[in-house]
Amino acid sequence: MAGQRPRTQGVSDLPARGRAVCTGFIESVTHQPPSDQPFFSAVVVDALGPGPHQPISAGGVRKPYDRLRVIWLGRTRVPGIEAGVQLRLNGMVTQLDGLPAMFNPRYEILSRQEHL
Repeated sequence: MAGQRPRTQGVSDLPARGRAVCTGFIESVTHQPPSDQPFFSAVVVDALGPGPHQPISAGGVRKPYDRLRVIWLGRTRVPGIEAGVQLRLNGMVTQLDGLPAMFNPRYEILSRQEHL
């Protein structure tokens, strides 16, 4: 229906293209060297940690579409975005090097891992 918010889904449920809202955990972040054009990138997955909880293909390899690359252009850092953080993302999904990607999405931090 018109005017309704997009349904929140997991990373593995994202469409190949189009507007989407998803939740996931930051698996890793990438910082660019100062000599390169500034951007900040994170990889978001449905669940953290190795083991049987991660979806795998018949060949035993983790499915590449169970990851979402999130890229903030013109930024060298995004406050609160670090490995282990759970967040909700809202943006346009596109394909980049065979992986789904979102550029400059809106985000909301849902939880973070506590470091002991």
